[in-house]
Amino acid sequence: INLIAAIKRFPVKIIAFTGVPKSALARLSDVVLNARVPKEACPFNLAPTASTTAMLALGDALAMALLQTRGFKKKDFAKYHPSGAIGRALLLHTCDIMRTGKRLAIANRTASVRTALLVMTRAKSGCVCVTSRTGKLVGIFTDGDLRRHMAQHGDAVLEQQLAKVMTPKPATIREDALAVEALRIFNTCKIDDLIVVNACREPVGLIDSQDLPKLKLA
Repeated sequence: INLIAAIKRFPVKIIAFTGVPKSALARLSDVVLNARVPKEACPFNLAPTASTTAMLALGDALAMALLQTRGFKKKDFAKYHPSGAIGRALLLHTCDIMRTGKRLAIANRTASVRTALLVMTRAKSGCVCVTSRTGKLVGIFTDGDLRRHMAQHGDAVLEQQLAKVMTPKPATIREDALAVEALRIFNTCKIDDLIVVNACREPVGLIDSQDLPKLKLA
């Protein structure tokens, strides 16, 4: 009730959801939606249960009616809720969250595993993007790949060329894709690293699964 006076200063209509149509709130409102219920679900008829559900249903119905009437679109969610989960999902792109520059490990397919490990260490990365002579992405080599190959071949794997031990055709995503698409790929492919490529399939960034939780996309 105390907020009504402040709200009245603005050129807006006040819609009240109440179970008491003759209440002070109802008298001060422009429109009253009666949310009265005959009885609460609480066995003592004390705790608001059925009444809160009724108000929630009325609120959802009103919101959806306004959404259709005003032609509300996805971009409007992003406009009015830029910092919320919906806004982030619609505004954030892979280029906004990917690791680039010194944090992006890239090595030619002819490089040795030993060289690739040095590149990964400098980038503080758990993988290296493997490229062709022309810079196109041809594979990925991860610390998991290293452990598996060392278990089979020992230290000899360190002198192997990446072309022989890499995982070809890794999962990728375009730099202009939405960040939520990256999240979908992580969940579908069960991977830890997602390489971001440009239109020429050159690696331009990397998204680590550990970076996603802090973005609160889901």
